[in-house]
This record gives sequence, structure tokens and C-alpha cells, in this order.
Amino acid sequence: METSEKLKAYFSEEHAFKKEIKELRKILLSTNLKETFKWSTPTYTIDGKNVLSIGRFKNHYGIWFFNGVFLSDPNKVLRNAQEGKTKAMRQWKFSSTDIINPEVVLAYCKEAIVNEKKGLKLIPTKKEPTALVIPELLTKALKNNTKTHKSFISLPPYKQKEYAEYISLAKQEKTKISRLEKIIPLIEKGIGLNDKYRNC
Repeated sequence: METSEKLKAYFSEEHAFKKEIKELRKILLSTNLKETFKWSTPTYTIDGKNVLSIGRFKNHYGIWFFNGVFLSDPNKVLRNAQEGKTKAMRQWKFSSTDIINPEVVLAYCKEAIVNEKKGLKLIPTKKEPTALVIPELLTKALKNNTKTHKSFISLPPYKQKEYAEYISLAKQEKTKISRLEKIIPLIEKGIGLNDKYRNC
């Protein structure tokens, strides 16, 4: 299905907020944004870069600004799209009781366009590596078996961590013991816990 057909279907489909999302679309099309269709929603771009999209759900509809973190948000309407997960994206939710103010929506859109043209990007911060914590059961096994210990310390840190977490995450003691018995031969062969899932 062509993009134009997908857009037509999206805006023609019967929905609780059919009228409202058409109104949002009209505002967005008054800008120099290009309308396309990505991730099953109408998405608006400038110079091939995603600026915002329209979304509709059972109890609300709204606009998602891909780099909304840089918007000044004078009306305090923006929320983190997924608290704790998304860093730059911000959403503006509307419910059935909200009235769309075209001038305010347009002002937010224009600011988002300016920010995109400026090339404002949120640079993700790297997480500090966490220290390797070897569970007591694995520590004892390594102390009691020189071969296993030598093999374990020769593994890359991320493979050591996988084994440590594999034991730690087991809730019952019998599961921990069962898992330990399973991994000892793998460690001695220098094989990582998840090597079979990797292209190695």
C-alpha cells in the first residue's frame, strides 16, 4: 500500500477522535513539514528527519515530538513519552474534554521545526559499567576447582557477568545448584552462556 493510501485509511477510519486528529493534521499540513507514514502512524519530517507524529488511542490522542526535550513548553503540556526509557521524545496528550488551540499547536510545531533545522540532538550518556558481583555459590565452585577458576577468569567480563547473573537470578536454591551444574562444563570449555545465540 502506498503512503498516500495508508494516510487516507488512517484518517478515514472511524474512531472516537477522528475529527480531532483531522484537525491536528490540518494544522501540521499548514507548515513546511512533509507528511509520511511510519510505525503505523502519520509522521511529519523536515529534510528527511523525523520531527513529530500523530497518535490515537482508546482514551486519548496526541502529538509526539521526537526531540521534544528541546521545546520550551510555555504551556507545560509536554510529558516524557515513556518515563525512565525515552530521553528526547515528548508527548502532548489530548482527551475528549480538551479543546485544540490551533495557534498554540502551530507554535509548538514551528519551534520543533526550528530545533530540527538547528540540528539539536540529545546525546545519550553511557551507563557506568557495574561491578561484577559473583554469587557465593559460584565463588565456592571456582575456589574448589582450579580448572574452572582459570577458565572463568580467562572469559571476557561480559561473559563472566552473564554466568554470575544466571545464578543470582534464580530464586530457589535448588535452581541455583541446577544452573551451576549446567554452566561448569561450559565455563571449562571457555564457552559463554549465550554464545549459541551469537554469531561467533
